[in-house]
Amino acid sequence: MSTHDVVNQAPPRTGLDEYAENAALVEAVERHDAGWAHHRLHLTGQRVGTEAFQHDAARANRAEPVLHTHDRYGHRIDEVEYDESYHRVIAAAVADGAHTAADADPRPGAHVARAATFMLYAQVEPGHACPISMTHAVVPVLQQHPGVGAEWLPRGLSTTYDPALRPGKTSALFGMAMTEKQGGSDVRAGTTVARPVGDGRYALSGHKWFCSAPMSDAFLVLAQAPGGLSCFLVPGVVDGRRNGIRLQRLKDKLGNRANASSEVEYDDAIGSLVGDEGRGVRTIIDMVAGTRLDCVLGTAAGMRQAVAEAAWHARHRRAFGALLSEQPAMVGVLADLQLETEAATATALRLARAYDLDASPDEVAFRRLATAVAKYWICKRGPGHAYEAMECLGGNGYTEAFPLAMRYREQPVMAIWEGSGNVIALDVLRALAREPEAFEAFDAELSLARGGDRRLDAFLDRARMLVRDVATDAAPETRARELVSTLALALEASLLVRFAPAAVADGFVAARLVDGVGGLYGALPAGFDAASIAARA
Repeated sequence: MSTHDVVNQAPPRTGLDEYAENAALVEAVERHDAGWAHHRLHLTGQRVGTEAFQHDAARANRAEPVLHTHDRYGHRIDEVEYDESYHRVIAAAVADGAHTAADADPRPGAHVARAATFMLYAQVEPGHACPISMTHAVVPVLQQHPGVGAEWLPRGLSTTYDPALRPGKTSALFGMAMTEKQGGSDVRAGTTVARPVGDGRYALSGHKWFCSAPMSDAFLVLAQAPGGLSCFLVPGVVDGRRNGIRLQRLKDKLGNRANASSEVEYDDAIGSLVGDEGRGVRTIIDMVAGTRLDCVLGTAAGMRQAVAEAAWHARHRRAFGALLSEQPAMVGVLADLQLETEAATATALRLARAYDLDASPDEVAFRRLATAVAKYWICKRGPGHAYEAMECLGGNGYTEAFPLAMRYREQPVMAIWEGSGNVIALDVLRALAREPEAFEAFDAELSLARGGDRRLDAFLDRARMLVRDVATDAAPETRARELVSTLALALEASLLVRFAPAAVADGFVAARLVDGVGGLYGALPAGFDAASIAARA
């Protein structure tokens, strides 16, 4: 019937090279010494842009993981069943080195190339990124502790994906288990006990409130040993049989639906000590830093998906006699969403470069503070950004047939995981108080942009003054969030002033540092080139 002719609807956003379409990402990869990876990243961009990959991404979030604690005969099996679409997504990401390529082939820009690969996959399907991220982040721990790492590191660097939990595998994905129901972020309050059983091994007994990707091949776990809170590598399979890891239930989460997160009981689960007894937090902290970096990368990837979908819709949808992309009100919203995406992308890739093997002591000090600052701010900006982009699609955006409903549910997890807002803000205060070299390196990075925009110069002066004021405040915690937000905006603006097109830099400084109106997207000051910014979306 003619009433069912479909008109004025955008075509499917498929068949694109998602890397080539993302100008901010391509520019950052080139800027940070990873231009050698362009060809491979174009191939990845083409892969994740296919209709088949996007279909798998959507299906993996609808055909959710299912826990089977027992088989039909009553044997305990502790298996999580994933849809085949999830396995195809994660297999592609592993094959492309989204997890550990930077450590498998270390060179200048390696972490930048790996970050871009991770972002391209996470842009389309974010759930699988959790085990990918944890595997990436465990590598520094294994490298520092070769007694355990000699066996496990080659498996983590493999680009083969084998979903089966069985003995004799030559590849591995890793998870972590720190939080308990009575402690949450206070991991030192954990009650899981590790009892020495000889041969350098321990038997763990206790409960973990969150264990993501529970079918991983091994986990870093915090437990109370005789010498205090310690870190252990706990394999899924020990001596040819399943370890004593009992999956109690899967969490029914707001988002991240493709990925299983579980509660686990350790029933004399065998693990190997990593580092020294009593030094568990110090041992696992490098893994936490890596996953915090990936929270920034994942949020930036989500912002890219959100603004790209919004811009695509606006370029194909007509209302009131013109394309939405030609109407000033919509152009302003798209430009503002793109400003946020540009800032997040520039910061994420700059951070990734600081994790490369050739990082100087100043770079290491910079990343110590900058990772926490960026994790706090960028991840908090993700949910609001996703909502505004979803609104650009109107009713379509609110339905599950389009990807932005999934993205809106997904973005909060990056702000919550690996330290929610107050935890990160307090960590920044500790870094400023105990590691003055971290702020010196951070401030030196900001100062590279001085002279590029007088408004930014004035903002950087205020940021320095705020750091001094908070350092002498009798209750610095009350101003921690103000401080971290200021440092984050200073970093983002400094990078855009140095490297972004003039319209982007000018728009960001005007909208975020000077004349922003109430924090809502689209309420931009007059006088800058919104159309050219929106075009980059």
